[in-house]
Amino acid sequence: MSMHSSTQTPAMHTTTEPAAQVSMRSGMDRLRHVLLFELLALVIVIPTGSSLFGLHESAMGLIGVGSAVTAMVWNYIYNLIFDRAMARLYHTTHKTVRVRVVHTLLFEAGLQVALLPGIALYMHRSLWATFSLSLSLALFYLAYAFVFNIGYDRAFPLPAK
Repeated sequence: MSMHSSTQTPAMHTTTEPAAQVSMRSGMDRLRHVLLFELLALVIVIPTGSSLFGLHESAMGLIGVGSAVTAMVWNYIYNLIFDRAMARLYHTTHKTVRVRVVHTLLFEAGLQVALLPGIALYMHRSLWATFSLSLSLALFYLAYAFVFNIGYDRAFPLPAK
């Protein structure tokens, strides 16, 4: 049992309680999250990216779907690691706005490391030449992930302990 007062901010909570007592999302919930996230993003990214970068919708679609598949795998792994780290360090998986910003920035940075070479190869361009497309996708996803995840947390709250 924790000796901390209930007024303490979750992000500041650092006792040695076991992480198993923290509410975590189930595998099915994580799957629903990633599928909804990527499907809605593709509905936005394919026509918008095609128009902005002068690419045929099929090319933007392939970039979008390839990115989505990569992002789904990364999303599942990254969020599992991030939640376990939060549970161990702070004994909660509740993300404040500040934690959500850090969470989103780290996620997108890791994803860009994985995506940029693949997009460059597909487009037969240098990494530098494809950087604007990759950066534009990253900036969109930064804002989108932040808003989507807050909405998802409200629509599908964590299960009770």
